[in-house]
Amino acid sequence: MIKFTIPGKPKGKGRPRFTGKRTYTPKATADYEKMIRCEYIRQVGKHDPIQGPVKAEISCFYQIPKGDSKAKRKAKVAGEIPATGKPDLDNIAKAVLDSLNGLAFEDDAQVVSLLVTKRYAEVSKIDVTIQEG
Repeated sequence: MIKFTIPGKPKGKGRPRFTGKRTYTPKATADYEKMIRCEYIRQVGKHDPIQGPVKAEISCFYQIPKGDSKAKRKAKVAGEIPATGKPDLDNIAKAVLDSLNGLAFEDDAQVVSLLVTKRYAEVSKIDVTIQEG
């Protein structure tokens, strides 16, 4: 089982851009995916990618706004008030899984089970768990 944390506010994968006949990934998305790869290597180290089926869990945590009352903060931390803001979960998962191609696993097509959640916390981050499945 592999676990690591991506610090900062969760970001989704940006839509591809087109220039004439050329398609490219937006710079902000490319930079974010590079940061995810760097954090993975820093926290987990380099190893051979998983070859078979993969199960992944991506838990997104959004910082509670400073202006919220103590009661509202408590409800958010307890999960009573869900984090429903942007970015969309599928775009976050796409950014995380695409960045791990060739590193944690050969290709994100190997992912056979995926659980992605959003909630509030004191600090913004993404916790990622990957295991052979």
